[in-house]
Amino acid sequence: MKSLDQMHDHLLAKSAQDPEFRQALIANPKEAIGKELGIEFADDVELHIHESDMKSLHLSLPFDGEMTEEQLEAVAGGLCCCMG
Repeated sequence: MKSLDQMHDHLLAKSAQDPEFRQALIANPKEAIGKELGIEFADDVELHIHESDMKSLHLSLPFDGEMTEEQLEAVAGGLCCCMG
């Protein structure tokens, strides 16, 4: 499995080169990312896609709390719980 940074870079590059993928990513990020990377997200995971432009910038802050036992097990098992 790719690292989180590699997955992130792949999604950004593909969205810049493939307008259909970009629209799918905006319309249904879980489905688009799942199909592209072959991963499945838990129902309680929310994905938010933001398009930057010349007047809007978006900053994603890292998680600052403690992880649940389930989240720790997922990370230890190589699963990705978020895109950053």
